[in-house]
Amino acid sequence: MTIVEFLHPIKSKGIKNVCLAAMYFDRRYQAGESLTVEGLRALLKRAKVPRAAQLNLAATLSQSAPYVDTVGKEGNRFLWSLTNSGESFVRELLELPASDIEIENDVSSLEALISSICDKDVCDYLNEAVKCLQVNALRACVVFVWSGSVKKIRDDVFLCGVSNINPALAKFDSRAKPVKKLDDLVLIKESTLLLVAQELGLFDKNQRSVLEDCLNLRNKCGHPGKYKIGPKKVSSFIEDAVGILFG
Repeated sequence: MTIVEFLHPIKSKGIKNVCLAAMYFDRRYQAGESLTVEGLRALLKRAKVPRAAQLNLAATLSQSAPYVDTVGKEGNRFLWSLTNSGESFVRELLELPASDIEIENDVSSLEALISSICDKDVCDYLNEAVKCLQVNALRACVVFVWSGSVKKIRDDVFLCGVSNINPALAKFDSRAKPVKKLDDLVLIKESTLLLVAQELGLFDKNQRSVLEDCLNLRNKCGHPGKYKIGPKKVSSFIEDAVGILFG
């Protein structure tokens, strides 16, 4: 979701409300903690708010208590942050459902993670997961997060070297073909891959058990059936997978 889309429903509800919503967007979707007046102005310009360059935003923020507060300075400029009351106000203003809290946090977490990852394939999977979250396609989100996660596991396993991989693989699947190149790991069952990764010391038994739960959830979400997943379960899944593999 872009800031233009986020602010569109309230563009006619006054500059104070638009500013508060822009600060909410920065916190929830861009992992921002605070903004200077000029930082807020830049957001409003991105959102194509009319006359953003001329608005007296310092006065607007000063008159927006208890929804905002100063939290320090950046040079000579005050840093402004949305308070808990401000977050609640914006949520009511935009009529955001309660379940969006978890979803917004997950979007922010994934976007922050994506910005730190160099692997294009992993980033693509996680970007797809973010898009799914933003339209409440929770099962699809789980599938894409797991796809990015298993790509990371394969890469990490291959870095251990085939001389170490093949003995570990034979221990858990005696009929598996020896690994010679990275793509050969795609042929290994993901449940077996987790065992091999543990054997190679990439994570311990408890972490492997948690990742097996993640794999089981991915299978429930990816295969036809009546299973429906809620935002709290998705949040737990993302926290586990990201924490173990990318933490």
